[in-house]
Amino acid sequence: MDRLIILGLLALWAAPLLAGVGPEQAARLGQDLTPRGAERAGNARGTIPRWEGALRRELRDQEQQRWWQGLGLRKVMAWWREEPPEARRYPDPFSADRPVFTINADNMDAYREHLSPGQQALFRAHPDSYRMPVYPSRRPVGAPDWIYAAVARNAQRARLDGHDDALVGAMHGVPFPIPQQGAEVIWNHKLRFRGQQGTRWNVQSVVDPGGEIRIMKVEENLKFRYYLPELGFDDLDNVYFYVLQKIHAPPRMAGAVVLVHETMDQVREPRKAWVMKPGESRINRAATVGYDNPGTASDGQRTNDQADVFNGALDRYDWRLAGKREIYVPYNAYRLHDGAHRYADILRPGHINQDLARYELHRVWVVEATVKPRASHMYKRRTFYVDEDSWHIVLVDVYDAQDELWRVQEAHTFFAYDQLSVQSAIEPNYDLKNGRYLTQAMNNEDAPWVEHPVADAHYAPRNVQRRAGAL
Repeated sequence: MDRLIILGLLALWAAPLLAGVGPEQAARLGQDLTPRGAERAGNARGTIPRWEGALRRELRDQEQQRWWQGLGLRKVMAWWREEPPEARRYPDPFSADRPVFTINADNMDAYREHLSPGQQALFRAHPDSYRMPVYPSRRPVGAPDWIYAAVARNAQRARLDGHDDALVGAMHGVPFPIPQQGAEVIWNHKLRFRGQQGTRWNVQSVVDPGGEIRIMKVEENLKFRYYLPELGFDDLDNVYFYVLQKIHAPPRMAGAVVLVHETMDQVREPRKAWVMKPGESRINRAATVGYDNPGTASDGQRTNDQADVFNGALDRYDWRLAGKREIYVPYNAYRLHDGAHRYADILRPGHINQDLARYELHRVWVVEATVKPRASHMYKRRTFYVDEDSWHIVLVDVYDAQDELWRVQEAHTFFAYDQLSVQSAIEPNYDLKNGRYLTQAMNNEDAPWVEHPVADAHYAPRNVQRRAGAL
């Protein structure tokens, strides 16, 4: 058994239940661990480099940031919709890199040690076209200093108060930088830093085996209340972010509005969601939006809890921390983010255009989620691979009720180096049974994330109903 996995299991067995770490362990942050808990050192073979701090390249200077802050939401939205998307892209800081090697169906056995079962299944499913170009590993990911300070506080204070969904004692940073159990790693993904508030396009597609593409375009306003410095934990009132979505395509759904107040403890209080259908003037409370209910406009290709790779309540699964592995994962996906590529350039029959993808060897936390004996979910088991630097889930192997591999999820992420946050360029969800796949988080032909202030009133159901036509 891999030595890192053994060490991870030993740490799990020795860990106190539902508690943060002691001061001696917390003191490792910023020392042999990065300020957010990753191993600072590279690996022994030199194929994973040492973390040297966040990449900082100012594309938007302080004057421009002040300009954003001075604009009202309506003016920001007008600029954001009119400006061509290529004008707001992140140039690839590693554009000079070339693949060290490429993994394909013929040579994958030589690299099996660093591949997940799901990745191996994709090679077998598409032996003539699926390949993984592997580049030098780069570790640009970091966060603002005020978040590092919060993480250091969270390390000793955060805990799961009686069950996996009852997080307390954390604010403004990942709650468990030195995780002791699987649920803590998943909480780190849910509460990773993605910016504070602003607007983005979230374009979703379903691609059939023959290459037919169906697109859904969603415009989103988000406010991550957990990361607002002026708020404390009690101020959240169990709601850690707002999202307001307006659907622009396909035509039959255009004009629909979805509002979500995302709750932290979803066992005590399920997420609050409202829906306004096209042509209607009234916003209505939505039925249960979570777990394995079908995702909106996904044609059955994802569950609700697969948005953002994983979201929502943890209570239907047992979460086992299986330590760390070194895996070839999608990373530094600046080419997939490039506005020069149309959606048709990216979406190909069977899988995305792998010539635009970039894979690197990184350390990932491995979390095994298994449905509890008296719970139900269409996915009996899932294996999550979580990047140690960003706490973003970058790969998932998904198993059906017969415990057979069914779906494989990826998150092709990149570091937004002016805002010091990690974003997704595309999140494919491959179905190994029917040959179709779904993608989320694209915005190449539209606009990426733009940070700007959004008032809380913007997310009040009555106000959304009143302003629906102007959204």
